[in-house]
Amino acid sequence: MILIVFKYLTPKGFRGITIYPFVFLANKSDRNDLVFVNHERIHIRQQLEMLVIPFFVWYAIEFIFRCIQYRNAKMAYYNISFEREAYAKEKDLDYLQSRSFWAFCDFLKK
Repeated sequence: MILIVFKYLTPKGFRGITIYPFVFLANKSDRNDLVFVNHERIHIRQQLEMLVIPFFVWYAIEFIFRCIQYRNAKMAYYNISFEREAYAKEKDLDYLQSRSFWAFCDFLKK
């Protein structure tokens, strides 16, 4: 994982964006935020498991589905399975050591 501070690539309202193997940060200080960095590491693992491009396709399809479901882009974002896993486990700094393959599937909302 390579941390790069480049606020112009980070969408407005977000602290960072992960595009394997890079994490683009809006603020330099986030490099030292262990919880935030762990959240982004979880996304790195998810992208690796799905061979990167399929991750983004799934992410986009699920986002569209959640937008239709919730009629709210912010709620849609927070309910994407990848984000649900990352937010739920970001404070567990040892999570990636015990995380099972495709664990994000446990966070698919039914």
